[in-house]
Amino acid sequence: MPEHVLITGGAGFIGTRLARRFVDAGHTVAVLDSLIPQVHGEDPRRTSPLLRSLDGVATVIEGTVTSTDDLRAAVEGAGIVVHLAAETGTGQSMYEIDRYVEANVGGTAKLLDLLTNETHSVTRLVIASSRSIYGEGAYRTEDGRIVYPPHRADADMAAGDFDVHMPGEGPIEMVPTDEDAKLHPSSVYGITKQMQESLVMTVAPTIGIEPVALRYQNVYGPGQSLKNPYTGILSIFSTLIRQGKDINIFEDGLESRDFVYIDDVVESTFLASTLPGAAGHTINVGSGVATTVKEVVSSLFAAFGTEVPTTVTGNYRLGDIRHNVADTSVLYDVLGYRPQTDFRTGVNRFVQWVLEEPVEESGYERSLREMAERSLLK
Repeated sequence: MPEHVLITGGAGFIGTRLARRFVDAGHTVAVLDSLIPQVHGEDPRRTSPLLRSLDGVATVIEGTVTSTDDLRAAVEGAGIVVHLAAETGTGQSMYEIDRYVEANVGGTAKLLDLLTNETHSVTRLVIASSRSIYGEGAYRTEDGRIVYPPHRADADMAAGDFDVHMPGEGPIEMVPTDEDAKLHPSSVYGITKQMQESLVMTVAPTIGIEPVALRYQNVYGPGQSLKNPYTGILSIFSTLIRQGKDINIFEDGLESRDFVYIDDVVESTFLASTLPGAAGHTINVGSGVATTVKEVVSSLFAAFGTEVPTTVTGNYRLGDIRHNVADTSVLYDVLGYRPQTDFRTGVNRFVQWVLEEPVEESGYERSLREMAERSLLK
């Protein structure tokens, strides 16, 4: 049956496409978004194509999840809430701690407080969690045991050893991380996402709301912010390529991530919001494939048809993980969904979109200086 859907943070990369997906399925959508300049520019009504894409699709409420009044106005009439609103830069979170905790944890707490203490019509709450809550994720020992290694040591990385080690074990091998894995985030951002998820999954059932937690991997695709220097490696590298600037690869370039295409994320989120059987589940949303940073660069060069000088620097950021790839079994078992877009196809689609966009000054160099000044970039 048609529902009225609230998407917090809905004017962003994921939210705008998700709003369209709901509307195409016959639902109505309201979006609550603070339209921060880091994502939308200084004059969002004029400069944000993401915001403009919601014209005729959703009711846009400019406001913040840290305001109970804004949340109250946005929640009115909603049967489904998809809570995407969050600050999202892993590196930036390590030095803008109060901002990240206030928006991510505080905003989620205010939403739940409102739903607990005031009359509403919400029956399902989907929280956008993150692979960052796993820290280094799952590894297999030589004798086949699954272990969860601690965070990498600064001293090891300074010596050029970027691999993950488990005390008392020999060589260990990264394996896909499932939803039952140990949670031990290595960044402030990861900590806030774990707290968001825990709050929703704990509180919602006590007030008669069905919760679903989606642990997004590295989402990419057309519409990703080309202005935000704190998140989105494909956007950052694409801007450098278009500017003809050098690309500096951290560590040894063999660090890997699970890159999942935007359309697969949107469909997974739509299904998690609407399928009765999704209630109460925690679900990895990823491709299930690990891609190294070197592979990202070579794929972008192939898609752009040009290259820029590339240096593997050996630099590293405190709070970064080495590898992560999702076990996507639950995604299929619960939602009946398998990602449809492989990385090569997704990168080609992304680059085709990038080439139609203006070349942006991303502020990437500034973001690196900010981290270096705080001894977070070595």
